[in-house]
Amino acid sequence: MDNLTEQQWHQQSVADAAKYLRTDLEAGLSEAEVSERQNLYGFNEIKGKAGKSPIIRFLMEFNQPLIYILLVAGIVTLLLKDWVDAGVILGVMLINAVIGFIQESKAENAIAALAKSVTTEATMIRDGQKVRLNSRELVPGDLVLLTSGDKVPADVRLVNVLDTLRAKATEILKT
Repeated sequence: MDNLTEQQWHQQSVADAAKYLRTDLEAGLSEAEVSERQNLYGFNEIKGKAGKSPIIRFLMEFNQPLIYILLVAGIVTLLLKDWVDAGVILGVMLINAVIGFIQESKAENAIAALAKSVTTEATMIRDGQKVRLNSRELVPGDLVLLTSGDKVPADVRLVNVLDTLRAKATEILKT
């Protein structure tokens, strides 16, 4: 089970995929197997890339066409020895960079807080029991149960869809 990402899962039968993943299609995975797989593969989450340092982010505020124009204008006014106008132009550049840095920092913090607050849960079968856990607890081979309105965790393989649809259709027709 060491080359999970290289498997052609869509080409395998359900039985072959379950056999490869050592998953019991009735009872799901045992807690011991889940623990082993979490140690091997880690949690089911996307790792965010490391952010840039505040100094680099601040300097990136100067990497804009308008700032280049202001810089050229500031240099020209310095060469003409118009100190007040040069100071105003350079001051505008600095104020623009500070405001942009503050706004970008606030936006990044808001996005990070939102990402932390949004959690997705999934219903799984483990040790023969239905368990509702955070989706980050999923491991390769977990059996996930889906109902109306559920968010589908990434990389699931639908195993038993038709029986569920037939049961729902029969239920609807009876009413």
